[in-house]
Amino acid sequence: QVQLVESGGGLVQAGGSLRLSCTASGRTVSGYSMAWFRQAPGKEREFVAGVNWSGAFAYYADSVKGRFTASKDNAKNSVFLQMNSLQTEDTAVYSCAARPGTTPGSIANERSFLYWGQGSQVTVSS
Repeated sequence: QVQLVESGGGLVQAGGSLRLSCTASGRTVSGYSMAWFRQAPGKEREFVAGVNWSGAFAYYADSVKGRFTASKDNAKNSVFLQMNSLQTEDTAVYSCAARPGTTPGSIANERSFLYWGQGSQVTVSS
């Protein structure tokens, strides 16, 4: 069993930056792909970014490409999301998720993830 805990959310002005962290416990996630999803009020949860098990490859939603950077540190059993040039439409609850690195299919498919964090609120004010 893997427990995921996010931290680093908060309130920031448009144009600002935040860095989210997600730390795993219970077992090592070095062999797991990990991703960030977000859900804004009244909207469906959506994929934001994902990192393969080694951390060598990262994938992004078009809406955040060039602004957000996902990274994975297996030594720290953690995944991170650096968010720059934040916009009001980035306001959402951000959750991290983990799945075995051998799981087939798109990393953007939330149904393929086994473990989820509780989420961290990110609010961007204008």
